[in-house]
Amino acid sequence: MNLLDRVRETIRRYCLLAPDTTVVAATSGGSDSVALAHLLHELDGMGACRLVALAHFNHQLRTEADRDEAFCVQLAHELGRPLIADRADVRDLARRESRSIDDAARTARHAFLERARVQHGADVVALGHTRDDQAETFLLRLLRGAGSRGLGSMHPRRGTLIRPLLDCRRAQLKAYLAERNMTFVHDASNDDVSVPRNRVRAELLPLLKRRFNPSIVDVLAEEADLARDEYQWLQAAADQRYGQVVSSDGPRRIIDSAALGDCPAALQRLIVHRAMTEASHGRTIRFEDVRRVLDVAHWGAAPFDGPRQRVERLGHDVVLTGRPAGMAGRPSNRGHQANLFRYQLSIPGEVRVPEADCVLSAEVAERAEPDVLTAGHGVAVVRLDKTTGSFAVRNRRPGDRFRPFGLGRHKKLQDYFVDNKVVRERRDFVPIVVDDHDRIVWVAGHAISEDFRVTDPAQAVLILRLKGLGGSF
Repeated sequence: MNLLDRVRETIRRYCLLAPDTTVVAATSGGSDSVALAHLLHELDGMGACRLVALAHFNHQLRTEADRDEAFCVQLAHELGRPLIADRADVRDLARRESRSIDDAARTARHAFLERARVQHGADVVALGHTRDDQAETFLLRLLRGAGSRGLGSMHPRRGTLIRPLLDCRRAQLKAYLAERNMTFVHDASNDDVSVPRNRVRAELLPLLKRRFNPSIVDVLAEEADLARDEYQWLQAAADQRYGQVVSSDGPRRIIDSAALGDCPAALQRLIVHRAMTEASHGRTIRFEDVRRVLDVAHWGAAPFDGPRQRVERLGHDVVLTGRPAGMAGRPSNRGHQANLFRYQLSIPGEVRVPEADCVLSAEVAERAEPDVLTAGHGVAVVRLDKTTGSFAVRNRRPGDRFRPFGLGRHKKLQDYFVDNKVVRERRDFVPIVVDDHDRIVWVAGHAISEDFRVTDPAQAVLILRLKGLGGSF
């Protein structure tokens, strides 16, 4: 199979391009990106896609950077396409934002490529990563201790970024250019073996090929494909369970330990990893961090400070309290007061309560069917003849009291929360349904008032339902 056919097969397999797809080619001036530009030019001529522009970002990190930009200007001219170019002092950006140069360069480059795509109204941006790049990335992440998500390495498509050369070897691209007398520039920084990727490329992969497996690049690239497919399946399963296990309360992520324990171990790790990432505002979460949270959830291990968050067991839940960027020490709850909320709930009708991430609804029924009476904590059935006017949904107020179902006396709502191990940080966000006299009808998701309990199965009732904004609680 020649190179162009291999690229077309990759495009077909991963649905990367169609005849009407407009594409911008990211071009550094190196052999891979130059080959990409020429191959897309050929595909455009065959009616397989529409190459609308080339894009070059000057990181200003090397003395040859201006030479590379000038080369890309000439390449775009030869192909009859406009060149979108931009530059930034990446070294200064990394210093100002306290991040690595590689990370700053990647972030600035990808932001530029998205601007270039939007500027030309293109559907996608094509990157020149090869099968060799995939193998190198797999090894680098394996050495750093990545899980299946990291080992999935480079995706053929990630949002508006596509990689049509991901099944091509670097040597094949250079041969393609040589056969057509096409030139490219050499990035001398790729020869610096103090850079981990360059060391893997120059030392580790040749050793593995020579001493262990001549086809090591293909083996590693295939392993990346397997890891990526398996992770995507696991992620879809974790997404389905996440809302059943984790709830949000401002900067906190609250993990239901029992619901977490019902998940397979692989899903538990993914769910905890996602919750910790959200609580930390995107900080890197390690395997050891996840393991410690699981120990807190399952064995009641001691609280600890994780990446930009406090982890502790409160009742049956594990609470991850995020620490704002720049804050030192443990997050504190002192002085915390939830914003007071109160919303009218018509009968029938429903109301959205954004502070509690939920929707409350009320509907009238001639009688309470058995399946409704046993529907769980998300449903309450109360006497219709006890309701006058409309209800309201609010959070707790000082001095709130009610008579929980089955209890012969009134009880402070605060005491009820303590006795039933409602997490302190969640109490201000529990929706309370009250009548027009401000009497508590239902502590939503927990208990109805004895005063509104249904005493006759044949009497008309009001059915109250509590749902999370993303689905049922």
